[in-house]
Amino acid sequence: MSRAFKLGLTGGIGSGKSTVAALLANLGAKVLDADAISRTVTAPGGLAIEPVRQGFGQEFIASDGAMDRGRMRALVYEDPDARRRLEAIIHPLVQQEIWRLASESEAAGVPCLVFDVPLLVESAFWRQRVDKVLVIDCSAETQISRVQTRSGLSRPAIEAIIAAQASRSERLAIADAVILNDGITFEALDARVRALAPGFGL
Repeated sequence: MSRAFKLGLTGGIGSGKSTVAALLANLGAKVLDADAISRTVTAPGGLAIEPVRQGFGQEFIASDGAMDRGRMRALVYEDPDARRRLEAIIHPLVQQEIWRLASESEAAGVPCLVFDVPLLVESAFWRQRVDKVLVIDCSAETQISRVQTRSGLSRPAIEAIIAAQASRSERLAIADAVILNDGITFEALDARVRALAPGFGL
C-alpha cells in the first residue's frame, strides 16, 4: 500500500478554506472534514448522543434525536468546564472516524489526505500527524465581509468568532505553505492551489 501525503489545512472563518478543500478534492485528494464528522456523530443515532444525554441531560437532545446544537453552543460559550466535557466526548469519536476514513482512503490508493481540522493550530496532536500545513490567509476585513455576505451575522458576532479562533500570526507561524486569498478571483485561487498541488502528492 502506497503511503498518502498527509496535508493539514487551516484558515480562519471566511478565509476560503472550504473552497480550497474542494479544489484539492477535484485534483484527487480525499478531504477529511472534522466539522462534518462532528455533525454526523451528534446527528440522530450518532455515537455521541447517548454520552451527551448522560453527561448533560435529556434537555440537550432535540426532539428529532440530534444534539440540540443551539442550546449546547450557548452553554459551552458560558461555561469552560462544559466545553471541556463536551470535547472529551466528541473529539475522540471524531479522531476515530477520521483515522478510519484515512486508512480506508490510503488502502484505496488516494495520493493525498487533507485533514480539515479547526483546531490544527492549537493541537500538537494533529500537527504531529501531518506532513505539511497549508494555511489559507486573508485580512480580518475580508473575513468579516465574506461571512456577512453568506450568513447575515452581525459584525460584532463575526468579530467574536474571529477572536475565539487562533490568530492570523499563530496560523502563519505553523504554515509550511500559505495561500493569500485576498481580493483574488476564483480562477486565480484555483491556479495557486494547482501550483502547490505537486508538493502534496497530487
